[in-house]
Amino acid sequence: MHDDRTMIETRLAKALAERISPGIHRLSVPLEVQAWSAPGEPVPVAEGLKAPYEPVEAGQAWGRPWGTVWFRIRGTVPEEWAGRAVEAVMDLGFTGAGPGFQAEALVYRPDATAIKSLNPRTTWVRVADKAEGGEEVLLHLEASSNPEIDGPVTPMGDWDTSGDEPIYRLRRMDLAVFDTEVWELAQDFEVLQQLMLQLSTDDPRRWEILRTLERAVDVLDFRGDVGRAAPEARAVLAGALARGAHASAHRISAVGHAHIDSAWLWPLRETVRKVARTTSNVTDLMDRDPGFVFAMSQAQQLAWIKEHRPEVYARVKEKVATGQFVPVGGMWVEADTNMPGSEAMARQFTHGKRFFLEEFGIETDEVWLPDSFGYSAALPQLVRLSRSTYFLTQKISWSQFNKFPHHTFWWEGIDGTRVFTHFPPVDTYNASFTGEEMAHTVRNFQEKGSATRSLVPFGWGDGGGGPTREMLARARRLADLEGAPRVEIEPPSAFFAKALADYPNAPVWLGELYLELHRGTYTSVATTKRGNRRSEHLLREAELWSATAAVRTGFAYPYERLDRLWKTVLLHQFHDILPGSSIAWVNREARTTYEDVMSELEDVIGEALRALAGDGSGASAGGTVVFNAAPHGRGGVPALGGVPASARSAAPQPATLTSRDGGHVLDNGLVRVVVDARGLVVSARDSVTGREAIAPGGCGNLLQLHPDLPNNGDAWDVDHYYRHTVTDLTDADEVTPVEDGPTEDGPAAVGVRVVRRFRDSRVEQTLRLAAGAPRLDIDTTVDWRESRTILKAAFALDVHTDRSASETQFGHVHRPAHTNTSWDAAKFEICAHRWIHVGEPGYGVAVVNDSTYGHDVTRSCRDEADGAGGG
Repeated sequence: MHDDRTMIETRLAKALAERISPGIHRLSVPLEVQAWSAPGEPVPVAEGLKAPYEPVEAGQAWGRPWGTVWFRIRGTVPEEWAGRAVEAVMDLGFTGAGPGFQAEALVYRPDATAIKSLNPRTTWVRVADKAEGGEEVLLHLEASSNPEIDGPVTPMGDWDTSGDEPIYRLRRMDLAVFDTEVWELAQDFEVLQQLMLQLSTDDPRRWEILRTLERAVDVLDFRGDVGRAAPEARAVLAGALARGAHASAHRISAVGHAHIDSAWLWPLRETVRKVARTTSNVTDLMDRDPGFVFAMSQAQQLAWIKEHRPEVYARVKEKVATGQFVPVGGMWVEADTNMPGSEAMARQFTHGKRFFLEEFGIETDEVWLPDSFGYSAALPQLVRLSRSTYFLTQKISWSQFNKFPHHTFWWEGIDGTRVFTHFPPVDTYNASFTGEEMAHTVRNFQEKGSATRSLVPFGWGDGGGGPTREMLARARRLADLEGAPRVEIEPPSAFFAKALADYPNAPVWLGELYLELHRGTYTSVATTKRGNRRSEHLLREAELWSATAAVRTGFAYPYERLDRLWKTVLLHQFHDILPGSSIAWVNREARTTYEDVMSELEDVIGEALRALAGDGSGASAGGTVVFNAAPHGRGGVPALGGVPASARSAAPQPATLTSRDGGHVLDNGLVRVVVDARGLVVSARDSVTGREAIAPGGCGNLLQLHPDLPNNGDAWDVDHYYRHTVTDLTDADEVTPVEDGPTEDGPAAVGVRVVRRFRDSRVEQTLRLAAGAPRLDIDTTVDWRESRTILKAAFALDVHTDRSASETQFGHVHRPAHTNTSWDAAKFEICAHRWIHVGEPGYGVAVVNDSTYGHDVTRSCRDEADGAGGG
């Protein structure tokens, strides 16, 4: 037989795109459209429905960036359409940006009831399954003109810089007959076509499908009218669709999903509306398909619906009760898991799990984190302690250098706890059951020969509306189809139970799940990082003193205030807010929110401390009481306690400062630090052991500039080659001594003030040594005027080690400081909380910080002539 495969495949693609799909809504009449542009921020639904609308036409421009336009849609069903399925088909001017990243709308009935959303892949609203001729149609659309954004550095990233010009243009606004038979034909055709293209040209099944599809097109071509010929064409395809899957076919558990970033390329207020649109869409789809199951994580997002759209929330609760709408995740938001502190990470689970239990009576069992930027080694114990059993993510498939060796495995954390874990081999949390996705799932699955099943989350995310009726149609056809994996729609709990039974002796992965990507998020937007750290500390202190005051003095514990503030901080630990990977609008709001949170927490702390201090009787002059929230004694004040100022223990040996050779020597009897004329630490000697911490010829507090030009994602990524180019900032404009105090025993601390100017920026530092402190403090203020530049502080330490240790939640994690393997080399930028430590037997040095998370540890050995090798 002549090989005409390529020609026929082209013919098939054109037939689907140009003849079959357009025939679904072939019969149509225009709708009457009116519009009203809401000034400023979105308005309540009731206001939008009663607004003064004006006529508009197809082709008219609408919507400034981040604006809201309300459309009123009217029409009448033609008499000849009586008894047929009728839909409103509305194209708001959708672009190629994809669902969730452009214009969106929520459709309402005149009584303010939400129906469903409009998105690029769901442009229809069902008017009637069997319409009556002359039936009047009246709908309202709350349309958001969210701009397309290519990365976070853009004028479109904030209302104030995005301009006022309309960015969309209305297209089709019609009332149309929905031809069910043509739609079913399109689904039959597309599933077979996509399957065919994934099969080998040596596989007879590919050729069988090719010839079958060709015969179906011949039927359509011969008859001309797609609608009349659709039943006959479907009959031609029926045999190919009836061929069952192989007994050994991979098994897929599929669950509807719509991953919605709680903020990212849109502000928080828009996420509230995205969630309402998506949940309206999926509950409407559930009414039409009782077998459809949808999983939604992030308690915060459901809480938003409850607060802002109670009628939508009532629909969600109804579908939760039927088992179609499945809460998963167990966390308040899908948080970053590297940077949140111990208590905050635990609170993500306690607040999330409590919401699901109190609202739905459900104890969620799956921790659902498909999109966070790596996963802390402390998570397994938190998952299990939260009474969850399973863990799911997908993001590790994005790693730059090394392919993770498992898709189903036991993940072991820092305390030995193990949790059964799955990475969907489909490599997306926005699947749509394309032939390419299904074939990739089978090829990619790492557990072949040992396990037989995987999970596929399907649906458009980020406000794109979630699953579509077309996805469900494909899933039905893929349930048992030769050449494809078997697909079954079911809850995640069903998948995990089957996967565990299928593969109980899965391999074990020990330690963190490090993502070899997005390393810049440990550092981006320093004000957000500082706000998070400070808020975490203040929350702990507010709870400590409030609880103590409540027990000892009857102080009214501020439960509601602290609960609200905790939830605000937890929300801002979302994996695009705390990492700094969002647009300017999000970062600006986060900065303001943290300021408000910290101010309110300081008020709470002050109220509790005043209650504990009472009238100050027994205190020193002025009635001063000194409190210590640290878990260890400080300055004569016991841990977690307070004493009158007069009762504090004697001051430690005072620190001294002497000047020498243009530099300065700081000494407090515990540590002796030499700062040279450049403002660099050239010696840091432990006075107790005599050990020098700075490597010979090296220095500490060396500020360095690197180019910040990653291949992708300025806010997300730091690529390893940034270290190829470095500029050491050794010139100082000012190196002068300073003293804190004085006290009765001498200065409270001595220090050196260093000022450096470079390019258009300025850094002011104070290197301070306090009396009785075994450490050097460095306070740094940066007036940063640079772009695409990294500023780092380097410390050349005289320690021989092959690893670093750093704080993570409820413990610490070790990471290699060498590059023996590609896995080691990939960890050139790592996350640490308050400290990172390098040590050898009997000696170590730590760098402690109050607000940053990104670190790198690089080994270098010196020559034998300089002494013993170091690293």
